Amino acid sequence: MITYVLPTRDRPERLKSTLRAIERLGDHGACGGAEVVIVDNDSRERLVPPAVLVGGVSVRQVCLAQNLGAAARNVGVRESNPASEWIVMLDDDSYPLDLGFVRALREAPADVSAVSADIFLPGSREENTGPRESGGLPEVFIGCGVAIRRGVFLALGGYDASFGYYAEEYDLAARMLLAGYRVCFEPRFRVLHAKVASHRNMNLILSRLVRNNGWVAQRYAPEACRLAEIRETRERYRRIAAKEEALAGFGEGLVALRRTIRGQVRTPMPVGLWDRFTGLACARAALRKAHAQRPFATAAIVDGGKNAWVVGKALGELGVRLTGEGEDAHVTVIGTMSPGPMLDSWARRARWQGPHTARVIAPWNLTAPIAEGRASPAMAA
Repeated sequence: MITYVLPTRDRPERLKSTLRAIERLGDHGACGGAEVVIVDNDSRERLVPPAVLVGGVSVRQVCLAQNLGAAARNVGVRESNPASEWIVMLDDDSYPLDLGFVRALREAPADVSAVSADIFLPGSREENTGPRESGGLPEVFIGCGVAIRRGVFLALGGYDASFGYYAEEYDLAARMLLAGYRVCFEPRFRVLHAKVASHRNMNLILSRLVRNNGWVAQRYAPEACRLAEIRETRERYRRIAAKEEALAGFGEGLVALRRTIRGQVRTPMPVGLWDRFTGLACARAALRKAHAQRPFATAAIVDGGKNAWVVGKALGELGVRLTGEGEDAHVTVIGTMSPGPMLDSWARRARWQGPHTARVIAPWNLTAPIAEGRASPAMAA
């Protein structure tokens, strides 16, 4: 059995559309049935949902007296049927495109605690061709499209309520890795995120992003790289804030980070585990494989994004000299470890591939089902 957990606040029509989308998935008999638990974060307008969707999926709503942010998911999991092995975390504007993920969950090895979805955004002619959601890493999921083992979630205490929203997934994923589990990306798990713009305050978002990601670095980074990681976090979100015209929010978040950072309890990861968390271990394995198959001496990093430094470091360890984009290089390597942007870049550059263009390499193969194991070669054209 599975439970869909959906936190919501003041978006009754959007929630209604999401319930209809779950309804369209049809019969859930292959996974032993399903239920939806809606957790209302103190809405002024509340949807009265049906007790049962067409197809037999039951629906329950828990109404909170205050807005708990992402921690509302904790309430949803506690209220879920104990018979559910997996909790499918959604937003009130995200939903699976099909039930292909059910088989993937059945096949997940016991040490896989979370299965990340391939999350698409609206606007494409075909829902499986992008654009995709940004964020996440090889072993860090995105909260609007992930399946988590119920027992693991409860044992680890769920999301840290102090985060509110943003980067709470990174904190939980870190605790999963420290507990000996893995997080895997699954291409058969396809989610559409409508990403409704209402109630999106970019100053608040940037404030939370810089503070919360700073907390994650402070809590889990090995001491040797802790300060560098915090600096990288600060610079990344300063760039994003400038682009989004949200520098005021960034400044507020930076002040909050400085005020609270010493209060974060340190549980530093061993270096090898931190390399998995940042994606460096994955990039190393993939790029070594690509290099062994067809050696290259120079590379241009293109379409840089989340943890682009990981790609540069892995290439440097191979002795590959980096050039600028547009300069002659033996290969071009996609410069992000976030699954969505990397897959979108790969698809776009594969269309441009020709006899006189440089070979394109992605630093992580996202197309292999989780049952085939974690180690995977780079995608290369």
